[in-house]
Amino acid sequence: MESMGSTGTVAELVAARWGDHRPGLWWEDGVLTHHEFAAGAAARAALLDELLPPGAPPHIGVLLDNTPEFPLWLAAAALAGAAVAGINSTRRGPELARDILHTECRLLITEQARLPLLRGLDLPGVRLLITGTPEYEELLAPCAGARPDPSRAAPADRLLLCFTSGSTGAPKAALCSQGRLAAAGRSLAARFAVTPDDVHYVCMPMFHGNAVIADWAPALAAGAGVALRRRFSASEFLADVRRHRATYFTYVGRAIQYVLATEPGPHDRDHRLRLGFGTEAGAVDAAAFERRFGVRLVEGYGSSEGGAAVQWSPGTPAGAVGRAGPGLVVLDPHTRAECPPARFDAAGRLLNGEEAIGELVNRGPNPFEGYWRNPGAEAERRRGADGAYWTGDLFCRDADGYLYFAGRTDDRLRVDGENLAAAMIENILARYEGALAVAVYAVPDPVTGDQVMATLAGEFEPESFAAFLRDQPDLGTKMAPRFVRVVERMPVTATNKIQRARLRAEGLRCADPVWWRPPGEGAYRRLTPQDAEGPLAFTRGPV
Repeated sequence: MESMGSTGTVAELVAARWGDHRPGLWWEDGVLTHHEFAAGAAARAALLDELLPPGAPPHIGVLLDNTPEFPLWLAAAALAGAAVAGINSTRRGPELARDILHTECRLLITEQARLPLLRGLDLPGVRLLITGTPEYEELLAPCAGARPDPSRAAPADRLLLCFTSGSTGAPKAALCSQGRLAAAGRSLAARFAVTPDDVHYVCMPMFHGNAVIADWAPALAAGAGVALRRRFSASEFLADVRRHRATYFTYVGRAIQYVLATEPGPHDRDHRLRLGFGTEAGAVDAAAFERRFGVRLVEGYGSSEGGAAVQWSPGTPAGAVGRAGPGLVVLDPHTRAECPPARFDAAGRLLNGEEAIGELVNRGPNPFEGYWRNPGAEAERRRGADGAYWTGDLFCRDADGYLYFAGRTDDRLRVDGENLAAAMIENILARYEGALAVAVYAVPDPVTGDQVMATLAGEFEPESFAAFLRDQPDLGTKMAPRFVRVVERMPVTATNKIQRARLRAEGLRCADPVWWRPPGEGAYRRLTPQDAEGPLAFTRGPV
């Protein structure tokens, strides 16, 4: 994500589409012109003036799939000076109610298909607005003549409350102002040369910052079209981009791997796509995607909070995210001293990971705007007298200033006194021919601190896997997984990020087959109940 300063408002970008009668929003079998979109946003903004109670935070919750109503309500909130909390549709029961109540949503926009999620929840003071119903249309009808008026919005006005995922605790609602979102949209549109003739394919869920900040906002800023996919589908990806003549898309998590896992065809390059922008594809999958589809993937690093961003540029070494900008440093989280530069051998193996890997910190200016009603989380991000922004992500930095992602701070392993980064081990294991997806994490060991465990989705053959590990020149002696859990499909979140916290919690106590390499042995064998009941009992997850 970009972290640019505030310039203008999203309300101004919405109002600029008034009078533009080109097709601008596609979904399934429908289409809206840019003008119709601006008019629909203005009507909903007028409705907000009537429905939002005075004196309360002007917050609305949106619990929808990627239908036209989602961006329409984003645009309406911008015009009305309100803020949108995108509600994660994979949350359930008390957790779902907590998200709605924590962000103080007075109005919840949802659809008939989502009503079962709300059944039985205690949501005092929250009014439901159900799209597609006669009551909904009756409420909107008197507002149909409204025109978009951006004069009520200011750059500092709160627009988004983006829930960020975490391995512990409840999700935090990061704040994003109109100015920051508008600036991010303009910056990305300029960086990727987006024009009004482009079409952005939005297949990641819009309750997540990636789809809104990196996909919808640059399209809005450039006057480009938007094609919506209700929910991500790897099997329908190519058909969608062909049908909508899409030129740009964003991705997170394992989405690219899922697309690559579809059956190749002779017409895989028959499309208009020119660019994909996202995170966590990995160098191996990015290269495979370009070979197959002829589309370059640009990996970026950034956060919905806006506290730090790293951009790829020509000349960036393989495996690096980009060059560190002003203020970005890698610090030891305990001493807060800057980590020594990373050193690599000729094969690209990191030679000094224990001392070189630390937390990425932004000591320079940044537009982090805080979390809603969560001072403890803000204090965790801003530390020290200088108010530096601590990202919670592990990196190392080489002598030329290039940054290499090494995972979340929660993904750090310590084996026999050596600090290891899960992301770097995953990048190596991803080369294994049978692997469709890989997750690496720690299981506890009372002697060595941690043991390395990997979950692998795909085909696994113990002899070939052991031989593969022996052939990897950059796999350190303590990096090889002691345990390998084999799954048909990796457990992921709604944004296709691997649920590492769940895997760590389950440990060896899982229904899937687990292979292990006993101490002093190089071969893997199937883990038996007797093995797990013996000295391996410490690796169990909770019952």
